[in-house]
Amino acid sequence: MTETTPPPGDRIAKTLSRAGIASRREAERMIAEGRVMVNGKVIDSPALNVTAADKIVVDGKAVGTPDAPRLWLYHKPAGLITTDNDEEGRETIYDGLPPEMPRVMSVGRLDLNSEGLLILTNDGGVKRMMELPTTGWLRRYRVRINGSVSEAKLDQLREGISVDGIHYLPMDATFDRQQGANAWLTIAIREGKNREIRRTMQALGVKVNRLIRVSYGPFQLGNLAAGEVEEVRQKVVKDQLGLHTDPQPKRTRKPGGKPGGKPRFTGPTKSPAANRTARKKPR
Repeated sequence: MTETTPPPGDRIAKTLSRAGIASRREAERMIAEGRVMVNGKVIDSPALNVTAADKIVVDGKAVGTPDAPRLWLYHKPAGLITTDNDEEGRETIYDGLPPEMPRVMSVGRLDLNSEGLLILTNDGGVKRMMELPTTGWLRRYRVRINGSVSEAKLDQLREGISVDGIHYLPMDATFDRQQGANAWLTIAIREGKNREIRRTMQALGVKVNRLIRVSYGPFQLGNLAAGEVEEVRQKVVKDQLGLHTDPQPKRTRKPGGKPGGKPRFTGPTKSPAANRTARKKPR
């Protein structure tokens, strides 16, 4: 049996994702819509390998050599949609980003009413890698509920819980304090299923009325102000993601925002209680 040598280069969708044009799935959709040209010809299938020698054009604009992978920390306010365009015309996270930023994609999502740390990247491959459950990074949240919840009920989260036929892996859950009619918890998850915390807390008989992501793996929200964006130092990107990167780029922040200081990094997060004394709790 004769072995076939694979064609050189990478699949076109991967190349577009790597260049920050779109996710692989969205790139495949763009190809199907006839928006992508390679070497002067419109393509209709993502089953095509391309190299640096190929000329790629998307929506009439040439696609250049991909930039080095970059990450930004963004403090998403409540009330914004985590998508690049919304069918209902609602404001998205991208509407208020500084104009000098390149095209970026979010690593995972925060729903409309959730707030806190959202990681942005210019690299589709990095986005996909960071979203994989096998990465194993904890996503830590400060959770305010109406009412209270017992340790016995929190044990259900710690052991893993099923809600409406969906099984959620064990979570790290800590009761922090009662504040009038509300209580504050710290919850850390690894899967990040759709509305995971809200649905599991509802199954315990309480309603979440505020949800703030304070860390994603080693990256911390810290004192980053709502609506502010700050680039992660390239050394941290390289160390944490194992990437070969270019010299450190400049930090970017939302016009009018306060300088963000150093990027938030305290090492891999092992517990939702880690570094709790080092950060200011929301009121």
